[in-house]
Amino acid sequence: MKIIKTRIKGLLIIKSKIYNDKRGFFKEVIKKKILNENFKFDCVSFSKKKTLRGLHIQLKNSQAKLITVSHGKIFDVVVDLRIKSKTFGKIFAINMSHKSDFSLFIPKGFAHGFQCLSNNCVVYYKNSSYQDIKSAKTLNWKDPDLNIKWPYKKPILSSKDRFGLSFKDIKKILK
Repeated sequence: MKIIKTRIKGLLIIKSKIYNDKRGFFKEVIKKKILNENFKFDCVSFSKKKTLRGLHIQLKNSQAKLITVSHGKIFDVVVDLRIKSKTFGKIFAINMSHKSDFSLFIPKGFAHGFQCLSNNCVVYYKNSSYQDIKSAKTLNWKDPDLNIKWPYKKPILSSKDRFGLSFKDIKKILK
């Protein structure tokens, strides 16, 4: 396993070795000695093609996340919402699939979302804290200030994700 730093401080790609043979493959996701994060809560989502989940953040009890795709392919997006960060408001996007030799570590203070690119996808999340519905916010996926280039312009959305807050409104809450 190897850590690859991105242009955003703390946002890491965790490279792992994939062992392939005639049966399929085996991949280690994380080792404590590589990333010493105390993950308390794991969850899995199943999504259909064009589904967009996010951009989600917990303002209190913020969560660090480790994202791994166990089936299919996604377009994964994070937005740095750490108010004192040099990269505040910056976006990082990456395609990930079950064939990827990496997982994405997202530190606390980021909004996160993804769009399913394959017929369906399964995404596995490790979280450093439990869900806190009271502090959960959704950042508008199509906010013009963020200008995210989502692969599908007319995604399948939950009502919560359809009506997210603007980046300007989130900034006001954070200050």
